[in-house]
Amino acid sequence: MIEFVVLGRLEARSARGVVAVRGAFRRALFQALAVSEGRVVPTQALVREVWGRDRPDGVGNALQAHVSRLRRQLDALEPHREHSRLVGDPHGYQLLLDDATLDADTFVRAVHEARAAAGRDPRRVRDLLRGALRLWRGPAVGGEAGGVLCRSAAARYDEYRIQALELLIDSELALGHHAHVLGELREVCAENPLRERFFEQLMLALYQSGRQAEALETYRQLSSRLTGELGISPSPVLRRTERAILEHDPVLAPPVAAS
Repeated sequence: MIEFVVLGRLEARSARGVVAVRGAFRRALFQALAVSEGRVVPTQALVREVWGRDRPDGVGNALQAHVSRLRRQLDALEPHREHSRLVGDPHGYQLLLDDATLDADTFVRAVHEARAAAGRDPRRVRDLLRGALRLWRGPAVGGEAGGVLCRSAAARYDEYRIQALELLIDSELALGHHAHVLGELREVCAENPLRERFFEQLMLALYQSGRQAEALETYRQLSSRLTGELGISPSPVLRRTERAILEHDPVLAPPVAAS
């Protein structure tokens, strides 16, 4: 069994060891194939990913050479596999995942499963997402810029991570863990200073922890930031939350804490 890691430093792992691909060109090739999640990547798309506009003479031969070296590295992790995992066809190249694990795919599937359970089973949502978020060992694809395919995939995985955090905090609040998530929420808000949903959750967690003044100050600070940096006002949802806090709306009463 082989595992491909893209939620952090780009690697391939098996019981035989770990391959962290060296060399900028070969790493860009590996990135493009891994984030394509088992789909064929057209040859020209790979050339753009690896070299951009600075294509060398004989770029086709250069690409084949990098593919061959990467294939040998991956084959060494699965010496008893009948066929190589890195295959070519008339249109391009493909990283066969079949029985392999891709951490990003595992993560995205967990987010979808948690989303389906949201509102019905907060404990399951929490457990799914706590496990899924542990798959992140650093920035997607190691934080390297990469080409269009790599940047697009990294942005998509980052957005799923944001959604996972939002769902996770919702589940913790539904379980009555408002005090428990305050520190985590402050960190997330610092990392995402214009993401209103996180600030709404922080306001709610503060209010449910008996800290109404801090909840209202959180709203005022975000409102000032949105106005100053984006020229917009807080969303209607955030304004309603502020009013509910001001009026001690019973709908904001914390649930009984669950395990």
